[in-house]
Amino acid sequence: MSPVMFENNFTDRRTMLRRSGMGMGMLALAGVLQDGGMLGDGIGSSGGLFAAEAASPEANANSLAVRPTHFPGKAKRVIHLFANGGPSQIDTFDPKPMLAKMHGKTLDDKLKNNRRLGGVAHQSKFKFQKHGQSGIEISELFPELSQHADKLCVIRSMVTDVPNHEPGLMMMNCGDIVRPRPSVGAWTLYGMGTENQSLPGYVVMCPSGLPTAATANWRNAFLPGIFQGTHVDTQYTNPEELVANIDNDYLVPSQQKRQMDLIQNLNRMHLADRSDDAQLSGRIESLELAFRMQGEARDAFDISTETKETQEMYGDSLQGRQMLIARRLSERGVRYVQVYHGAGQPWDSHASIERNHPRLARECDGPIAALLKDLEQRGLLDETLVIWGGEMGRTPTVQLPVSANPGRDHHDDGFTVWMAGGGVKAGTTYGTTDEVGLSVAENPVHVHDLHATILHLLGFDHTRLTYRYAGRDFRLTDVHGHVVHDIIS
Repeated sequence: MSPVMFENNFTDRRTMLRRSGMGMGMLALAGVLQDGGMLGDGIGSSGGLFAAEAASPEANANSLAVRPTHFPGKAKRVIHLFANGGPSQIDTFDPKPMLAKMHGKTLDDKLKNNRRLGGVAHQSKFKFQKHGQSGIEISELFPELSQHADKLCVIRSMVTDVPNHEPGLMMMNCGDIVRPRPSVGAWTLYGMGTENQSLPGYVVMCPSGLPTAATANWRNAFLPGIFQGTHVDTQYTNPEELVANIDNDYLVPSQQKRQMDLIQNLNRMHLADRSDDAQLSGRIESLELAFRMQGEARDAFDISTETKETQEMYGDSLQGRQMLIARRLSERGVRYVQVYHGAGQPWDSHASIERNHPRLARECDGPIAALLKDLEQRGLLDETLVIWGGEMGRTPTVQLPVSANPGRDHHDDGFTVWMAGGGVKAGTTYGTTDEVGLSVAENPVHVHDLHATILHLLGFDHTRLTYRYAGRDFRLTDVHGHVVHDIIS
């Protein structure tokens, strides 16, 4: 049977302008659009919108195809381990012996009325020890990760804008605390594309629910929809539950292919009359990706095919499964994998920190160590940037009156994030906080700087990876951000 042909008899406004008055309307419109800038190549004032469509990355912006970076990057992919809730740097990676001397005392009279930093100093009950040839000090909460100290680059001077969960998560993920902006994973996928066209290029794992701010953490915002993160609820172990609708129970593959071809032909006809509508293009790409995933997603998420030795190394736990799936996705070409510790904000220890932090650390310590070891053994670590940290840190004080099971409040001035692999200097620490951990003393690293550095490691000048929207060129770092060259190998 010959294919059915459809004709669109509707006229849109642009067609009307082109056809009316010998085309003078279209010429006027072209003049109006001449100040449009190119995207991604740093040319901000030449060529106009039409040239940008032909000569810039945006011309292929709705595709997951691999695209060249601005320069050769040291990292090809990212695994972001998100300790959502805000782990205490003072109890994990930033030892403060002075707090033991100040324990129970007011750190500064000026802080008495400070809602977060008021109260009294509270020492860490966890012992720190130097590890590896680098001598990086790590607390006893992470005994297995400590064995990989010489792989870590520990940034102890992180700064964010607001010490609250939702804006903190938005800043760490999207570079803005209020306005809807694309996430760092979406920007990465937009800039690089993905190496595997049969899997999402950006996968987000969070078990038993969503983190604070929910799907906004991995949104595409004004970028085409194909760059949004794909959420996987890793509380499940069966690949059919991890990835919804992985099988079609009603059509055999050949029938489904014919159905998809018809739908996509109609979609492309619809797109042809709408000047490359980004959202429609993203929908077309998403449908095709979903169809292709049926052939590969099951294998990617099925950890039962791993050797017994590998499964035992990661452990039979939720965090172990997450880390192992992250490695499997990364080696299959997924560009950005984000792993949340759990729903909500599990690391948010306002009380009972001496009980909660050890429990949380036990859950992830071994699996994270296994991930680093596994990536190294497979020759993937050098090209995989692994990041660990939360959206903020925690105070060196506890509020009055001190309870029987005290905890720490939110803190935005001097928390810790560590990175490994992907071109960072291994076995190093960068930045310092003051002797009691109230604020950054040396080399502050704002979240914008962290984002600029991540993009640099991937091969991008963060000032040139842009997307034109609402009349201006947007970027992940807005008008901020500096690459921290001192932590790059």
